[in-house]
Amino acid sequence: MDFKNAAELLSICEENGMKISAVMLRRECDEAECTAEEAVEKMRKALKIMRSSVTKPLEHPRKSMGGLIGGECSKLNRRLQSGQSLCGPLLGRAVTYSMGVLEVNASMGLIVAAPTAGSAGVMPGVMLAMQDEYGFSDGEVIDALFNASAVGYLAMRNATVAGAVGGCQAEIGVASAMAASAAVELMGGTPKQSLNAASTVLMNMLGLVCDPVGGLVEYPCQSRNAAGAANAIIAAEIALSGIEQLIPFDEMLDVMYKVGRRLPMELRETALGGCAAAPSACALCGKGKKKQ
Repeated sequence: MDFKNAAELLSICEENGMKISAVMLRRECDEAECTAEEAVEKMRKALKIMRSSVTKPLEHPRKSMGGLIGGECSKLNRRLQSGQSLCGPLLGRAVTYSMGVLEVNASMGLIVAAPTAGSAGVMPGVMLAMQDEYGFSDGEVIDALFNASAVGYLAMRNATVAGAVGGCQAEIGVASAMAASAAVELMGGTPKQSLNAASTVLMNMLGLVCDPVGGLVEYPCQSRNAAGAANAIIAAEIALSGIEQLIPFDEMLDVMYKVGRRLPMELRETALGGCAAAPSACALCGKGKKKQ
């Protein structure tokens, strides 16, 4: 059940009539030398942490260590509960939850880096919003997390998930690709549709720079997690509609990696360019003054 790229993964799924999640679970058992029950239990623990990281900021908003964010999740939730949300229940929750996770991360709380701390809100945002909206069981969500793990593994193996290497397209982009693929499987889509959705996400987020204000994983990271959640849901909807992705996931991953390596150093997590270099941002982190 080992696979080195998406083409091999898809071939295994088709030859054995298996979902991506089932193939990844088998691979995890082989690599970690554990039983399926043990692997599932580890993923159940990850889901528990994800759920905690979206509920804590709703109940107890906290200011981040850098002071740039805090309380955004509860504000979004109040608007959602008022019935005035432009996004509707699914996307509204996904955005709220994803931004909440970044509040927890930036205040030194416990999160699941999926695949990184800076992009940790996308997966729980999308998965738990879908569970709320459609009533999926924890077992079904755990299966979807194994699906997402396969996409994350391929990105780690064949490209990068580090903003310092490939920009935010590598962090938020891959997180969103993971969530899109998992969402497709949750909704009954095929392995090919899952990978189509993952490819679409990377295409849509191609070139996104990493420019944390003050070098802190707070801003604009939090808003980009929300955008990543929306992108994942959009890509999943496109794939589930039967719209083909012209560029396979393996090729799109390679494109993303090459684009990321071509980004200038200032736009790869150095806090020297992009939003981080805006006068207002510099003033907020004490590294400059607003022009009078």
